[in-house]
Amino acid sequence: MIRRTGWQRQTLPTHGCPLENRGSSPWLGFGVGNVIRILLLADTHLGFDLPVNPRVNRRRRGHDFQANYEAALQPALAGEVDLVVHGGDVFNRSRPPSSVVWQAFEPLRRVADRGIPVFVVPGNHERGRIPHLRFAQHSHIHVFDRPRTFVTEVRGARVAVAGLPSERDDVRTRFTDLLAATEHALVDADVRVLCLHQCIEGATVGPADYMFTTAADVIRCSDLPRGFAAVLSGHIHRHQVLTTDRRGGSLPAPVMYPGSIERTSIVEAEEDKGFMIVELTCEDRVVNAEWRFERLPARPLVRHELALDGLDAAQIESAIRTLVANAPADAVVTIRVSGAMTEAVSRVLSARFLRELTPPTMNLELGVAERAATTTRPRMRRQPDDVLELPF
Repeated sequence: MIRRTGWQRQTLPTHGCPLENRGSSPWLGFGVGNVIRILLLADTHLGFDLPVNPRVNRRRRGHDFQANYEAALQPALAGEVDLVVHGGDVFNRSRPPSSVVWQAFEPLRRVADRGIPVFVVPGNHERGRIPHLRFAQHSHIHVFDRPRTFVTEVRGARVAVAGLPSERDDVRTRFTDLLAATEHALVDADVRVLCLHQCIEGATVGPADYMFTTAADVIRCSDLPRGFAAVLSGHIHRHQVLTTDRRGGSLPAPVMYPGSIERTSIVEAEEDKGFMIVELTCEDRVVNAEWRFERLPARPLVRHELALDGLDAAQIESAIRTLVANAPADAVVTIRVSGAMTEAVSRVLSARFLRELTPPTMNLELGVAERAATTTRPRMRRQPDDVLELPF
């Protein structure tokens, strides 16, 4: 189920609105009464915990990601938007199986079949390159395989959609050159948007609100170009919209992060997940950017600490049963253990035994503190189809 929030708005001067004629044909331009609606989603991480041939029969989180992905695209499939932008990390790995790629592009092709242009930014998880592009072969699906600008006509307006694939090699220094390589300035357009998969100065993540500032993979706010109605970006999993720099000065365009469509780690436990609807309008040669966040269902993430010292195997089993019983039925429960482990304790903490304690609607993950003093480590080496340990 999608839950809607209210609209937010920012007004910016535009550099191409309106134009009366183009060539010999009359042109309405992007003027009063025009509304361009963009569906923005990102960080779908399809294929997350979704092996092709699972060895273990348990609930897979990958189905949650696929379900939210398809739910996010429903407004486009219903014809309620004019453009779709995927801000990157379509997939969780750079080499997903072809079945996962097909599941990603099949709904995008249905959107494109309606005549709605789709723009895809390769993210860092794809290493800047979308795999199995044969599934994306459609005249209305556009992939930023390099810095470039696509032009499309929407409701009588000429829209330039500029962008580039994820760049991790000192993007802070290279961003202005990469932006110039899109050749957006050479394109005649009524309205422009910029599509990225990058960290931008001022974005925050995590329960401690860590802020990206001066690292080599962070774009300076001062380098963001003028002339764009919005910057549409993936990579940051927390939904947020940046409208000012760290000193409080206005950005030349709002930087919109829809965030990931599902919670991928415990640091996102308190974050809402979803996608965005962006509306661009023009009044008196001024672009008004409005946006709304659409919430999607997200699995509860629960984390517990369990000290093993002084507990025997029966007590540890009882403690884990209590933690599981008190968690929401559909939760992803992470238990981090510390202390010495005997052979009996390691059997209680084995993957098979933990699965027997867990209801089929729940995921249980076990982490071992790096500083734990162990006599016998439990057999819980991560398999391709098993999620047992998380980095802490």
